[in-house]
Amino acid sequence: MMRKFLIAITALVACVQLVKAQPVPGVDENIPYLMTFGKNGQTEWGDDNCLQIIFFSIPADFTQPVYIRIFDPEIGGQNDELNGAWNTKTRFSVYGGAGSCSNKDAQKCNEKGDYDSGTLLGTKTFGNEATYDNKWYTFGPFNPSEGENLPEFGGRIFKIVVEGLSGDDGNMYRMFLSRKANDNVKVDGGFAYYFKYKFRMHDSGTEVSHIYPYIDDKVVSIKQSNFDWDNDGMIRVISVAKNGVMMKVSGNDEWQTSTHNIDAAEKNTSWDIQMVKFKNKPLKNNNVVIFLENQYGELMPFYSVPIGGIPKYKYTIGVKQKTK
Repeated sequence: MMRKFLIAITALVACVQLVKAQPVPGVDENIPYLMTFGKNGQTEWGDDNCLQIIFFSIPADFTQPVYIRIFDPEIGGQNDELNGAWNTKTRFSVYGGAGSCSNKDAQKCNEKGDYDSGTLLGTKTFGNEATYDNKWYTFGPFNPSEGENLPEFGGRIFKIVVEGLSGDDGNMYRMFLSRKANDNVKVDGGFAYYFKYKFRMHDSGTEVSHIYPYIDDKVVSIKQSNFDWDNDGMIRVISVAKNGVMMKVSGNDEWQTSTHNIDAAEKNTSWDIQMVKFKNKPLKNNNVVIFLENQYGELMPFYSVPIGGIPKYKYTIGVKQKTK
């Protein structure tokens, strides 16, 4: 299984336009912003625990310095969500070293665990500062060797922890893995992944957003959990064997789950989980949370680009010849 997963990672590097793999949210995901609320934020606004964790993978043979750039890290400007008065602070921290990314608490994005494991490489707290409104802040440079060595995730891994320290406003931001401090220049073979994803939905009912989990050989079924979707449309699965299978969608300030079996043809391929808003009266400013587990209760990563490409339904799969 590990060998096949490494082959899949190699295929990811070889087959996609690498620049698509560098931003978070990814280009193919069509998600406007990541979202983290202040510690006192109300969960009904769409953040269950005011903590977000993103992982960046850098190939083992890449030796140049790298930078992790944050777009609009402050809270109080053009892209953020106000709740009364701007009173929120958000801390961004970069970790590497042994245990930083392999630690299960980091993968669960659970504020009560050891999510900040590893070696702290850089940190900064942002409030309502016009200096960073709608602008980039850069962490680094980092030597790739400072990341945790995890071949099963493509090489050296860095972890970015985003925490809402105080206040109740929503911080909307993006990230980019770069070879330059002052510009977004791709890291050859780099990509991002995440186990629990918190983001802002589009306001328009014509937009479709996507997340891309990879289905390896050991996955028999997937349990999806989503939070505070406000019944704002539907979530459906497109794969080589599924053509719009529906997932259950949560209402306001609640979790909803559903379990979906894996077809044999879906092994070693990606799923395209599509988030489709209702065209009539789509909600505005809708923030949501989603994560996946396999049949063992292990969290499954999403990737900033789909491994092996965006899956297409194969109409011949599952078609049975009529019997006389």
